[in-house]
Amino acid sequence: MSIVRFLALAGLATALAGSLTPSSAKAQNSVPQQQYFPLQSYRVGPYAAGGTGFFGGFIDYMTLINARDGGVNGVKLTWDECETQYIVERGVECYERMKNHVPPPSAWNPLSVGIAYAMIPGITADKVPLITIDHGRTDSTDGAVFPYVFPLLMNPYSESSAIINFIATRVGGPDKLVGKSIVVLYHGSPYGKETIPIYQLLSKKFGFKLEQIEVPDPGTEQESQWLQIRRIHPDYVVLRGWGVMNPVALKTAQDTGFPADHIIGNVWSNSEEDARPAGDAAKGYIALTTQATGTQYTVIRQIVKIVYGAGRGDMADKSRIGSVYYNLGVVNGILNVEAVRIAQAKFGDHTLTGPEMQWGFEHLDLDPGRVAQLGATGLFHSIDVTCADHEGHGFVTFQQWNGSSWHRISDWIAPDWALLRPIIVASANKYAAENGITPRDCSKPQFAAN
Repeated sequence: MSIVRFLALAGLATALAGSLTPSSAKAQNSVPQQQYFPLQSYRVGPYAAGGTGFFGGFIDYMTLINARDGGVNGVKLTWDECETQYIVERGVECYERMKNHVPPPSAWNPLSVGIAYAMIPGITADKVPLITIDHGRTDSTDGAVFPYVFPLLMNPYSESSAIINFIATRVGGPDKLVGKSIVVLYHGSPYGKETIPIYQLLSKKFGFKLEQIEVPDPGTEQESQWLQIRRIHPDYVVLRGWGVMNPVALKTAQDTGFPADHIIGNVWSNSEEDARPAGDAAKGYIALTTQATGTQYTVIRQIVKIVYGAGRGDMADKSRIGSVYYNLGVVNGILNVEAVRIAQAKFGDHTLTGPEMQWGFEHLDLDPGRVAQLGATGLFHSIDVTCADHEGHGFVTFQQWNGSSWHRISDWIAPDWALLRPIIVASANKYAAENGITPRDCSKPQFAAN
């Protein structure tokens, strides 16, 4: 198993990387042709299920590229892990320790809203991309203001818009939303609260009645919230949860008589670890996802054959291969590695700098044909990142829990960009004014945001 724990003092990286990867210590002495990814992982603590799955999938994909292809055009992928326990202060400590690694970081992938927010000033000054796949600041979609932040696949506002678009398909069309009642049950954290304004705007646009109810962290007590929901008697409940809050919500909903197939989970309420602990209460539950589950995809099969076949896989529990969090980690690996490949095509097959990696992410264009070449057809839709759009269109799909596994129940659904784009730009411009930032002109050719 190629799990590496980052245990060094600030500015040092002495832990060995995976068995298919040169050690970090060696990398410091022989910098040549390595692309280094610092991993602020969380394998212990209340959110360990998400961290072990995501970072396991990410590492397994990088291990596959090294083992199958010899790296990216001869450049090996290397990494270290630093345990954050999903705690912001620990995540920042990891960032400070790992940012001076030799070779330097290619991109940061913390999978944490709080840690990502805290890192934005530092990574912008350092000129190293910050990847916030499926999470992070909504307005960081605007690359004119946030050149080094990439909320790939989806942001919180596009997620909310897609959920309402999906509910519209269930009730007979957008015009049928008028007079419907929707409750948003959200985690009592900055992550949970971020979508309050957009749901208010969507309510006004489509004419549905809206109640937004907070569940204090960690979410183990929800009786009063679900009694309130029972009094409201909504048509749908949107579950914007995290961790233990999700199975508790499903079990409490059953206790109060609310049907699981009228609960729509967001992207952090969509895993096996969210549904399975709820038992029968989860059957019929629906959730949004940016990537499909299962092991039938060519890239997953190659990981199983090449990486696990050699005894070098990262997941202690192999049954989790193909799960929601694991497959998201694999997709995240694909996006990071393809950014390396795209940047190499412009700058050469060598260790890339942060600004060169920024250019690669900002030109990350994976159409269905390229997705097929990567062995990922059906695993995720496609992505086309530009200076103006650091998200890449925001396509999502919906899945339903059958009691033991997820199965897809919708086509790929896009958000309402005509509604969202002005909000995103206005928020980004406000941030720019408050922080003395001059937005880039995305109509002109860009190189590695100065």
